[in-house]
Amino acid sequence: MDFGRVPPGELTEIDFKLPAEPVFNKKVLKGKPVKKPVAYLGCAKWGRKEWIGKIYPKGTKDADFLQEYVHHFNSIELNATHYQIYGPATISKWDAKAQGIDFKFCPKVPQSISHFSNLVSAGDKTTSFLEGVLAFGEHLGPIFLQLSDKYGPAKRAYLYEYLASLPKDLQFFVELRHPQWFEDEAVRLELFDKLRELNVGAIITDTAGRRDVAHMHLTIPKIFIRFVGNSLHPTDYTRIDDWANRIKFWLDNGLKEVYFFMHMHDEAKSPELALYLIDKLEAVCGIKVKKPQFVG
Repeated sequence: MDFGRVPPGELTEIDFKLPAEPVFNKKVLKGKPVKKPVAYLGCAKWGRKEWIGKIYPKGTKDADFLQEYVHHFNSIELNATHYQIYGPATISKWDAKAQGIDFKFCPKVPQSISHFSNLVSAGDKTTSFLEGVLAFGEHLGPIFLQLSDKYGPAKRAYLYEYLASLPKDLQFFVELRHPQWFEDEAVRLELFDKLRELNVGAIITDTAGRRDVAHMHLTIPKIFIRFVGNSLHPTDYTRIDDWANRIKFWLDNGLKEVYFFMHMHDEAKSPELALYLIDKLEAVCGIKVKKPQFVG
């Protein structure tokens, strides 16, 4: 993911500390832990040739990447669905790779809806998309809508109307990138209040060059974090430490589900940082998550 990318030499100049806990979150978290919170962690794609000989066995063919991926992670941020609408037949084949495994596919809304429609008259395409991903069955995780950095608050009526039209029995999250969503406090609070009313989550994106999108607001008692690392720069590890502590605080106050997706400018190194995060979550939060297993 290149969103928020900065030159490596600037990384030590950035304040990566997560923002203070918003008072807003008291509207969502009930102040005491739930009995069995769950955590899902993964990457954005399974088709990473760079992982052959690292976590995928040498000689792994493209057709077997997903079969290998599900042995190392318990979730995937499914970006493939952003570029085309897949029917139930294809989705069912992917789902079959995770049979008998606690695994979640978290599909991204197609760009024909999120980027090219202004969310107006998108009902038919949304229906086709949902008809496909419903074939994941029990392996269907949250569905996320990523809006472009050109989609600002001036279009919020379209956004709210679209979100209100979505099925209530599915969990949706939305990622916003236009700076004006975060610059104006009234707009920001209106947004989060509306999402809470609609039972839609607000994605938190942690990336070097856009600290505003690490907003830390919870509109439902679940989190969806998109973390953009910098190829195992020392700041990657201190940032993960900060996240483990914040997640612990949220869990202690009623957070139910964690979805954390690892991105890198050099995706070859995502498994290493994912493993560090998983060990940290176990040590700090007492949550065990499936770990990537390295070859050799």
